[in-house]
Amino acid sequence: MSATTHPRTATALVGELESTRDATLQFFALSDAETAHAYGPGKWSIRHLLHHLADSETVLNERIRRVLSEPQQTLLVFDQDAWAAGLDYSSMPLHLSRAIFESVRNGIIHLAGRHYEANGHLTFVHSAMGVRTLRQELDKVAEHNAHHLGQIRAALQRRVRS
Repeated sequence: MSATTHPRTATALVGELESTRDATLQFFALSDAETAHAYGPGKWSIRHLLHHLADSETVLNERIRRVLSEPQQTLLVFDQDAWAAGLDYSSMPLHLSRAIFESVRNGIIHLAGRHYEANGHLTFVHSAMGVRTLRQELDKVAEHNAHHLGQIRAALQRRVRS
């Protein structure tokens, strides 16, 4: 769902953030063999996707907090491939990223409930996408997570069919 064509309410967004959080947390319990599967040739494994979700939540959380505290700043793009390589996703323990993801998501849920409608108009400048609003960034959290949940489910389905 695109926020520009179907505006969310704060209640709806919080519900999406809670449901995608709960679904994502379940996948951290998969075995090493299961998390080694990817949704397509040359694509990230489930393990990489889970680490990426924890890191992207961290980046999005910082943006949200900065917009609320210091609006109209320029915030830098997130180079996901550099983070995956630099943090060595293949050897990083999943339980660390699980704890990060859960904690940061809970903070985002709190902020979304309090500020989505009241302060959603606040802006920042994204170094690659230009001017964005707090509402757009909060919408992005839910949409980004849902997108990667689809990839994780596809990887597990692909594993079953193999």
